[in-house]
Amino acid sequence: MTMFARNRLFTIAALASATALAACGGGNDAGQNGASGPRTSYERATDHAIGSTDAPLTIVEYSSVACPHCRDFHEEIFPMIESDYVETGQVRFVYREMLTGSAPIAMAGFMLTRCVPDDEYIEMIDLLFQQQIAIFQAARQPGGARAELLSVARSAGLSEAEFDACLNNQEHRQSVRDAHDQAIADGIDSTPRFIINGELLETRRSNGEMVYYWGGDLIEVDGAPVPGRMDEATFRTLIDYMLAEVGAGVEGETGE
Repeated sequence: MTMFARNRLFTIAALASATALAACGGGNDAGQNGASGPRTSYERATDHAIGSTDAPLTIVEYSSVACPHCRDFHEEIFPMIESDYVETGQVRFVYREMLTGSAPIAMAGFMLTRCVPDDEYIEMIDLLFQQQIAIFQAARQPGGARAELLSVARSAGLSEAEFDACLNNQEHRQSVRDAHDQAIADGIDSTPRFIINGELLETRRSNGEMVYYWGGDLIEVDGAPVPGRMDEATFRTLIDYMLAEVGAGVEGETGE
């Protein structure tokens, strides 16, 4: 799978239909977008991140909880990045939201992240990815998506009343739209996409095959371009290459 196998943006009409997932209820001010604490120069006030601000690499991911390829990344690749690079202080990982895949489901999911404490944001994202297939399957039946999302909310400690209030909170809804609009303004048109130390990671065709470029420059390891695959081994190669480029090395892998 190449990085071109991504979910494209939904229409504004589909985005507007997200309101159909919500039941009647009041507002809930818990879990506003963004998190307190120090940030790197590559972050915004509304970003959520894990890892040291002193890490030599800052990976910004544009993602959607309703994007199947984003789910694949978070289930098959992200655990390795977190354990081998984030927890060893080599990578700071930043999450940015987009409404790709099923826009109504993405909207509802991101609204739920605003109704848990800030330090539980990533956990809610993980839970939504874990349940993504079940949510999609349930959405085939009237009211099914709401029921499955309610189950996710309850797993995070929310009552049904809090769930309903969350999905009817217009400030939450607007903040998700603002994040999506900002991503578009950043030139991002699909997910997952990655900006690493301020430079776009992308695949392009070169000599008949898709290969990786970073900041417009071809990535070559041992004299050969890195094939444009999205798997654990490839991302390990990419991160090690970038750490070497910024002079950080890969000491965290050996625990030295």
